Amino acid sequence: MTRNDLPARENLPSNWGRWGEDDQLGTLNLIDDAARARAAAEVRDGTSVSLARPTSPTPLTTALSPVGTPEMIPAPVMQMVNFNGFTPMATTDSLLVNTHNAGLTHLDALAHIPVDGRVYPGVPLADAVTPVGVRHGSADPFTRGIITRGVLLDIAPAGSPLTAEDRIGGGDLDAALERQGTEVHAGDAIVVRGDWDLNDSMTAPAPGLDLSAVQWLDAHGAALYVGDIGDARPPTLPMPMHQVALGRLGLPLVDVAQLDELSRTCADLQRWSFMLVLAPPRILGTTGLAVNPLAVF
Repeated sequence: MTRNDLPARENLPSNWGRWGEDDQLGTLNLIDDAARARAAAEVRDGTSVSLARPTSPTPLTTALSPVGTPEMIPAPVMQMVNFNGFTPMATTDSLLVNTHNAGLTHLDALAHIPVDGRVYPGVPLADAVTPVGVRHGSADPFTRGIITRGVLLDIAPAGSPLTAEDRIGGGDLDAALERQGTEVHAGDAIVVRGDWDLNDSMTAPAPGLDLSAVQWLDAHGAALYVGDIGDARPPTLPMPMHQVALGRLGLPLVDVAQLDELSRTCADLQRWSFMLVLAPPRILGTTGLAVNPLAVF
């Protein structure tokens, strides 16, 4: 798609100004007490499932181990164990986390993707992000914890993964919702499974959601998106999930989720809604954080 083919900005959904000029929650504003009460009502059995992929750190040792992929992307997590062979009082380690790596389940903050040189909801990039930390649109508000009702939309049920050429639209999300007999409420987290592993070369084609899917998320009042697919590769502009959903709607994204166990649990229980709990670490001033989302049934 060339720049001349891009949709007009006025045709793209946006929440800039909806919750004020200084808002830093975006669509998380939709998670009110009623949304949390709906989430709590989903807990009946006590079963819990992690939606995060396991990530093994790469040793941070000079010339002894690779620190990235063949494309020289830094590893998701690099580790230095503070141990020299002698018996210590305690063992410790230091971790270097490359937050937005496709090998690490992570939560994108609103400052992660600027739009036309501005960060949601219109703050100039230079005022929002500095070399020593993020001042506006950081993940700070997320560290209070996110609890809401989650709904799985399994786009690849029964072991039928998407192809790299597939583009998921609003009609596909409607079909999954109807197939599962589930409904969506404003303030819910939408979890989309395409049975896809994005931890691959950035040049490798991958399926993704299109603009009609973003419009669907907006129309249904999605507060959070969790997926094992996001923007397609190769990308088209504007990127539906990162440049429109995140950058314009202020819809936080949990990238690179692992959803196979969730899919099996939902199928076994014949329930595709659950309480979703995220408790990111309270590390301030970041463009995102590693996260372990939990679905509780």
